Amino acid sequence: MWHITADMPQETVSEMRPPSKLLWAAEVPRAALTLLSLLRSRAMLGDVPRGDGRPILLLPGLFNSDRSNVVLRRYLSGLGYRTDGWGLGRNFGTRAIGPDAEKLFARIRALHAETGQPVTLIGISLGGIMARFAAQRLPGLVREVITVSSPFAGSPRATNVWRAFELITGDRIDSARVTAQGQEAAAPLGVRSTAIWSRSDGLVNGRICRGTGDPLARDIEIASGHLGVQLNPLALRAIAGVLAAA
Repeated sequence: MWHITADMPQETVSEMRPPSKLLWAAEVPRAALTLLSLLRSRAMLGDVPRGDGRPILLLPGLFNSDRSNVVLRRYLSGLGYRTDGWGLGRNFGTRAIGPDAEKLFARIRALHAETGQPVTLIGISLGGIMARFAAQRLPGLVREVITVSSPFAGSPRATNVWRAFELITGDRIDSARVTAQGQEAAAPLGVRSTAIWSRSDGLVNGRICRGTGDPLARDIEIASGHLGVQLNPLALRAIAGVLAAA
């Protein structure tokens, strides 16, 4: 099941911890079960409103490419949305929102110019942080942002992947640049945003994947692990529901 999260007491930054080792160890088998559930969910996924052709850009998670979002892209395209991958290869983290930020911005500008409409950004994990960052920098070009298991609202150390992030990106999570980018991404966006998250996520503390204090934001909680969350039928249906309501 998934539901819109009611107001809940928030942990302080000092209280936030990475998910337990048990949840972490369960990520791979849960990902396999997610794939199996996808194969059995055709009826549920088809029972949603049709799309209106608006442009959507999908941003993959850390070290992933557009291939990781093939199912999501086909699903949204099949509903009638204009859905594109980001076309920037693998996601190597802050390189895409640091010195190479213009490549992402240019992709959004081009899609906006081609369609004549503001672009909806959907980001998986780190891709969601980048989506929020882009929305801050491109006012008027972004219609809304949907993040899926994206740890934008708290310390990177409340995850089990921050060391992998440093290894893959070459950035330190406590560097001035990464910290400033994270703060910008976490700030209210000025456009609608939806954070899809799970309290049973084994890689990131689900509480740092939720919005805080933004009147244009809402949170939707689903039951899911982190790996392959973009294949989870609950996430797919939640995304379709958000798009239909906007």
